[in-house]
Amino acid sequence: MKKIVYSLAALAAFTSSAVRADEITLRIGSGHPPGVVYAGLMINYFQKELKERVEARTDHTLNIVEGYSGSIVKVTEVLEGVQDGILDIGGMCFCFEPSNLPLHAFQVMVPFGTMDPVESLGIAQAVYKEVPYLTDVFEEEYNQVLLSRIADGGYNLGTKFPWTKLSELQGEKIGGAGINLNWLEKAGVVPVSSSLATSYTEMSTGVYDGFIMFPSAWVNLKLYEPGPYYTLIGFGSMTWHGLTINKDTYDELPDDFREILLEVAADYEEQTGIVNLAEYDRLINELRELITVTEIDGDVRQEWAESLQEWVQATATDLDSQGLPASQVMNLVLDQAEAQGYNWPVRYSIK
Repeated sequence: MKKIVYSLAALAAFTSSAVRADEITLRIGSGHPPGVVYAGLMINYFQKELKERVEARTDHTLNIVEGYSGSIVKVTEVLEGVQDGILDIGGMCFCFEPSNLPLHAFQVMVPFGTMDPVESLGIAQAVYKEVPYLTDVFEEEYNQVLLSRIADGGYNLGTKFPWTKLSELQGEKIGGAGINLNWLEKAGVVPVSSSLATSYTEMSTGVYDGFIMFPSAWVNLKLYEPGPYYTLIGFGSMTWHGLTINKDTYDELPDDFREILLEVAADYEEQTGIVNLAEYDRLINELRELITVTEIDGDVRQEWAESLQEWVQATATDLDSQGLPASQVMNLVLDQAEAQGYNWPVRYSIK
């Protein structure tokens, strides 16, 4: 259908894109709902700033067709949706692309890092700069351009039950997404693959009894209702989401529009760290008013981190064998975090 529409536009305006003279229409969305911070920022910051700046500084007008909460593509379909032009611009978690983007969740491969999303974003930016493959693969293999890296708030563990020791989680069913399921399995917890889109219902119905998640989702999606215990264990803030644009759409945009798009995308990238950092303490305090919030003992955090050492090395070895620069990337994460003053509870050794 999109190709047909574009063909009609070509006849009418001598172009094969959604661009017609001074009017541009973009389909922008995510499988996640706006209650997830990055998706909300796509609407309230990225889309808003893009439209305002374009219309203030150029002769173009921008029409935006929104598609969030899986209304156009599900959380597991965004990469392919942007590739095929179903969405022009999509926000996604790389966690749902273990086959297509197996290395892009690299911060999850070295857990218990910084809980500061601004620092997490800075680490990721440094790694992307050193390893061009992480950016180039979107264009070379998936017909899209990476616009923004997206930082998440720090991950903790919400549950239906209280716990203070790792042994108390043994055999319990806990939800996660993608590669962070390994944090559970390697520590003796039963991992259950899930996503934010289904987490409330699945926790409520007993599919699992806890979920690895940042506090914004526990508040905004009311996960505190089925999960009245939120434990601050500090798995780390992960920059493992991204905002991409279909390459054909990108190439068809006017130069002045494209310049502003890249400007806004860079600003949006920074906002994902800034907003998540600013909101973290407020959200934790809000949760304290609603449910039981506890901070885990540092020895438990270290024990959990130690249980993952063999998995960290095995992950690097496996991805290296696939021709990916995994050991380089993971060591860069460790080094960059330390360069920012972070002390790892366990300093993973990756050969």
